[in-house]
Amino acid sequence: MDLFKKCSTLENVKNAKELGIYPYFHQLNSKQAPEVVMEGKDMIMIGSNNYLGLTSHPEVIEAGIKALEQFGSGCSGSRFLNGTLTSHVELEQELAKFLCKEDVVTFSTGFQSNLAIISAIAGRTDYILCDKENHASIYDGCRLSFAKMLRYNHSDMEDLERQLKTIDTTKSGILIVTDGVFSMGGDICKLPEIVALAKKYGARVMVDDAHSLGVLGEHGRGTAEYFGLENEVDIYMGTFSKSLASLGGYLASTKEVCDYIRHVSRPFIFSASITPASVACARKALEILIREPERVKNLRKVRDYMCNGLIKEGIDIINIDPTPIIPIYTYQNNRTFIACQKLFERGVYVNPVVSPAVPVGQSLLRTSYTATHTEEQLDRALKQIKEVLEEIKDIDN
Repeated sequence: MDLFKKCSTLENVKNAKELGIYPYFHQLNSKQAPEVVMEGKDMIMIGSNNYLGLTSHPEVIEAGIKALEQFGSGCSGSRFLNGTLTSHVELEQELAKFLCKEDVVTFSTGFQSNLAIISAIAGRTDYILCDKENHASIYDGCRLSFAKMLRYNHSDMEDLERQLKTIDTTKSGILIVTDGVFSMGGDICKLPEIVALAKKYGARVMVDDAHSLGVLGEHGRGTAEYFGLENEVDIYMGTFSKSLASLGGYLASTKEVCDYIRHVSRPFIFSASITPASVACARKALEILIREPERVKNLRKVRDYMCNGLIKEGIDIINIDPTPIIPIYTYQNNRTFIACQKLFERGVYVNPVVSPAVPVGQSLLRTSYTATHTEEQLDRALKQIKEVLEEIKDIDN
């Protein structure tokens, strides 16, 4: 059989393109902001992860330009060898201080961070307990580790404990991994219960705070701060591509764990380091987050305003957790694509999420919000969402 035969099987993609409802790879013509220009059209952006509105902040942009001028466009090597800049180390120190952890290791992308951490910290004789709705990078990290992965039902603590009971802790280490804020549904993990179970069964806890940093907690430190459990989580993972307006990721833990990852993790050792401009932008964004904690509060106000508006208009909102991700369920794939296209035509960008990214029959419009959205922008988006949902309600898949 021809290896490439599978490449001609994307009938759903072909059909969506033929129908004019293919929703992916729209091209931006402007900076990421609450309003953008996309394919020449003005658009209210409620589909990005620019939670604190810092991607177009003049100080962040200036920091990137200065780093480009000082250090050049890239590092031409891995952190392990020639690719460590003074600014890499300074970013790690600043982030460790902010997160109240002993040490931080940075990685070139958020996806790589989970691959690097999980594959190094868990081995063939270990077990990883993984929420079924964890990010794809967590699943790939589990596969790369060769540890035994046990999936528990989403936020189901009874199922988690049932599986913990099956593990012989005298022979195996246990890592419980969970998203802090789940990226599709926007709900927050049950961290207090997870920590309690970890203590009971001698497990370690890792929280993916990609969608929590700058979002949860009084200071925006993430899920553990939100629950008052900052001393109870063994490993934080996060990204710079969302609240910190850049590209890259990090591990925050003890010095011992971080040093182990630096010397054992293949994705870390064999990848080029974060570019100088990306480091500088992340550092400046972190500085602004610390200096302007009101951005975290503003994000919650924006989220609450939109959530209340959707409820007032009779639109079902399943997620009630205080995060800037609000899924609007459209249930069927084609209905979701049509809704996205209609909204795009009316100047509102949202993200389609369809099976297999979610279970069949649970397709949704993933809307997400920024601290710098105005009420006027939200009102305009809400009006279009209401009208489009009314138009598509009788469309079958």
